[in-house]
Amino acid sequence: MRKYEVMYIIRPDLEQEAVQATVEKFQNIINNGGEITKHDLMGKRRLAYEINKLRDGHYVLVHFNATNEVISELDRVMKISDEIIRYLIVRDVA
Repeated sequence: MRKYEVMYIIRPDLEQEAVQATVEKFQNIINNGGEITKHDLMGKRRLAYEINKLRDGHYVLVHFNATNEVISELDRVMKISDEIIRYLIVRDVA
């Protein structure tokens, strides 16, 4: 397993329960074949630029260890998820 980190931005117009459900959905995907080492729900913040007429978003940062299969599944689910504005999965070299 390799070290990765993912940062994703959830739509600001979702209720707190929906935000928590989205976070738990991605945690379950990572935990199914990997392990989370650090999880940080950073809260609602202003975006650097407008994306799809949205100015704010709920930022989430997760550090985890996983296999390539977990990364592929996480990438696939994030692409088709309507709750996610943007995401980035990177391999942690530190």
